[in-house]
Amino acid sequence: MAAPTKSVKIVAIGAGSSSFGRGIVVDAMRSEELNRLDCTLCLVDTNPKALDRMVSLAGRVGKRLGSKVKVEGTTDRRKALGGADFVITSVAIKRMPLWEQDFRVPASYGFHQALGENGGPGGVFHALRNFELMMPICKDIEALCPEALLLNYTNPESRIVMAINYLTKVKVAGLCHGVNMAREAASRVLERPVESVKIVTGGLNHFFWVLKVADAATGEDLYPELRRRIVEGRPVELQPLVRKLVEVFGYLTIPSDDHVGEYLQFAQEFTGSKWPYGLESRRIPKEEEREANWLDPYAYGEKPLDEGVLSPSGELAIPIILDVVLDRKRWEPAVNVLNDGSYVENLPRDAVVEVPAVVDAKGIHPERVGPIPEPLAAFNRLEVSIQKAVVEAYRTRSKKMLLQALLLCPQVTSVAKAEKLVDDMLNLQREYLPEFHD
Repeated sequence: MAAPTKSVKIVAIGAGSSSFGRGIVVDAMRSEELNRLDCTLCLVDTNPKALDRMVSLAGRVGKRLGSKVKVEGTTDRRKALGGADFVITSVAIKRMPLWEQDFRVPASYGFHQALGENGGPGGVFHALRNFELMMPICKDIEALCPEALLLNYTNPESRIVMAINYLTKVKVAGLCHGVNMAREAASRVLERPVESVKIVTGGLNHFFWVLKVADAATGEDLYPELRRRIVEGRPVELQPLVRKLVEVFGYLTIPSDDHVGEYLQFAQEFTGSKWPYGLESRRIPKEEEREANWLDPYAYGEKPLDEGVLSPSGELAIPIILDVVLDRKRWEPAVNVLNDGSYVENLPRDAVVEVPAVVDAKGIHPERVGPIPEPLAAFNRLEVSIQKAVVEAYRTRSKKMLLQALLLCPQVTSVAKAEKLVDDMLNLQREYLPEFHD
């Protein structure tokens, strides 16, 4: 008699996103291991049109690949969450217009930030808005699938994972592809195939440091050669702030100048003062452009599926799920978890750090990477203090604590202007933020 097939239920919340949803669908359906299991992938989105697009695309992808993964779709996450083994989240609301406010309103008070998404004064309000989205999801997980593992992609990653750990009982790890970008950058600088390079990183999401660079086969230390090539100004695709940090501090950080620069007071010296997604950074077409989702023709059969649609995402959610379900005991390059095992030795134990981990049936086992160089740890520790203040401001709904979080941001240089910024943003975004009291 054949052994029963192991079943697994994955719920993807925010699956209407063309990037996140497509990636999860394709990664699941391309997985030989998932196709040998009794796997249900439930796609959830509050936008019916976006959800319909992704469910339709999933049907076409499944047929093309001969996948046995069953796909369901619903706008009601509570219907989906019952019996879930894994929940994957990538959620946002009115992302671009609110992000524009996060950048421009602080700038109007003279606070010069690099991007305004994950750090700086803009990152404070982005975090608060997404706490409002994520906390109800976590409460539903606690009620309907308390043993499920939540894999989060929602930004600001460190702050979201910290809030979930501090304010809920949900088992969570944050995921990001920044480490892959660091490995690819190191391979370009070294002019080696990417698979021949192994890196080990430690720090915070979007603010981690490459601690080791080695030959994947022999273990030879490649960091001295990497530093030499960068300092000599070899013509590789490294952005100026990233290059300068290597020149001054000796350690590579990725993903990009604007992301890394969110946590530094001197970033605009390298990134400039424009918002990368604003009208000041793009041309205005003469003819009105129709806003159409690029996936529509593929989802509804107007175009044949091509490699642009069928290519794997490179994200870690499906591999980590398989590590747990199949007890694979695999080394994964980056997870965002509480530092309660001193995985980064000289960062606080209640910080959320990004480190490698081994994943098996018992869960995620972060790797201890030792200390990071003290000046870099100092940068990271300030950001951890800001994150803790933001989470506490959310928990207490205290305007005073919110002001404290802003005044810790290295870009904020005036108490009076920070006080006005708090009132301004709480008014402008009142439909998306919790109510705060004096």
